[in-house]
Amino acid sequence: MTARSLVDGGWKPANRTLPGTLEDPATGAVLGPRLGSSREDVETALAAADRAAGPWAAVPPAERADLLDACADALEAAVARIVAVESASTGVPIRQATPLGFIVTGSFRLAAAQLREGWLTRTVTRDDGRPVTVELLPWGPALCLVPWNAPAPMAAHKAANALAAGCPTILKPSEYAPAGTQLLVETIADVLPPGVLQLLHGGAEVGGALVGDPRVRAVSFTGGVPGGRAVAGLCAAGLKPAQLELGGNNPLLVMPDADVDAAARAAVDLLTTLNGQWCRALGRLIAPHDLLPSLLAAIGERLAALRAGDPADPATEFGPLIHSGHRALVAARLLDLGGKAHTFTDVPAGGNFFAPALVTGAAEEPARHEIFGPVATVHGYGTVDEAVALANDTAYGLEGYVFGTDEEAALAAARRIRAGEVKVNGSSVMSLHLFTPRPAWGVSGLGEEGTAETLRFFTNPRVTGVENGFAL
Repeated sequence: MTARSLVDGGWKPANRTLPGTLEDPATGAVLGPRLGSSREDVETALAAADRAAGPWAAVPPAERADLLDACADALEAAVARIVAVESASTGVPIRQATPLGFIVTGSFRLAAAQLREGWLTRTVTRDDGRPVTVELLPWGPALCLVPWNAPAPMAAHKAANALAAGCPTILKPSEYAPAGTQLLVETIADVLPPGVLQLLHGGAEVGGALVGDPRVRAVSFTGGVPGGRAVAGLCAAGLKPAQLELGGNNPLLVMPDADVDAAARAAVDLLTTLNGQWCRALGRLIAPHDLLPSLLAAIGERLAALRAGDPADPATEFGPLIHSGHRALVAARLLDLGGKAHTFTDVPAGGNFFAPALVTGAAEEPARHEIFGPVATVHGYGTVDEAVALANDTAYGLEGYVFGTDEEAALAAARRIRAGEVKVNGSSVMSLHLFTPRPAWGVSGLGEEGTAETLRFFTNPRVTGVENGFAL
């Protein structure tokens, strides 16, 4: 797919060559250069978003909801192709990418439903019986910066909510995997007025120019900590809100009474989903000393049976990493851990495949950091207090997992883990509830994401009412 930008209602080639290349993750073959939008297109897009801010905010919520549903209708026919493009671009097996495709259409339908249910306006009553109205109004032009591990679903979630809030939206996908997001925008571009949704390509230079421009009034970013710090700094300078999800080093705490097979299945799920390249992946496996041998054996059996191969094959359970450069980074981080790496999965020799690894005896300091690949450290404990301390021995605080037969005891341990969400006896990619937030602690991010939270992020309240009172 040829990279192109949507700028002020028109499509233009993204012909600015960036450092590095795009690769086929399964074979390692170079597909071509990474491409970015021109500086002129960036300026044109910013000006168009600024012009569109007033008219788009003035569109009644019910009409915006109709347009969002029309976007979802258009995407229904395209989602299978988007999923296939995402799988080929990222290396995520098609059997994992397909369920994530429901987020592409579902994000627009959920945002439309919230508008129809009146989530942007509420009324409270004063003691004198007079009404006070709280309106959630759009900040103005919004920027959504999308990572490469599940680009189109995250682009849909961010953009649908920004548009629902009344914000003209600029999307910039990662230069590593832009194709799925581009196909999403191509599918819905004609549904929306010109300048309301735009697409730009590029790396840190384009992202920085957009974040730092005063015409951008709110920024939603998902990615790594260095990028998040840069976005936060620019937003702080402009006193504009930033929504940041920056990854995690997530613990799986196995309680003394846990079912070993269930805990092993969870560990493998968390280690290999999205080929280990997801922010809520397993980072630290924490289990009682006397349970570790049987647990590692059970994990090893599951990893040995894992079917690694072509992401497009529906039978494939584990695919390649996105790029040879990222594969080299994961390998270097594994080496930095020290200790002993245990691998069990046969992976193809070509491409960017990397066998899942559990590391025993890792050095303390590197074990505190995110690897963003199918690698996790293993830690034994004697008491649950020690286990909780190990779970919290990291600057991250995104997700946590606890497995135990006694649910109350497992929940008690979960409530002591410093993370935005902690699941007991579960390891899916979905949140515990559709309408609970996805918060972050520590360096895992800033602010909350979620079905309702992301819509609210793109708004600022205005309170109006009759007081009929004076200071003196």
